[in-house]
Amino acid sequence: MTAVAALQIDELDTYINGLNADIDAVNNGIHYKYNNGLAEGSVNKIKLTKRIMYGRNSFQLLRAKLLLKETGNKF
Repeated sequence: MTAVAALQIDELDTYINGLNADIDAVNNGIHYKYNNGLAEGSVNKIKLTKRIMYGRNSFQLLRAKLLLKETGNKF
């Protein structure tokens, strides 16, 4: 990071400052093999389904559709 900071390019300086501000999260991402990707994927799928179904049907249908998707259509 010091070599990149020595280049003094505004965009790279902004990136390096962001990394330094959250250096603990960067170190954890490097050292630990687990992450929250599975939860983030589920949240993204739920939000997409909500946007698609907005104003069309009831909450019960939205709930049923989300549960069906999360269980992998095992019914």
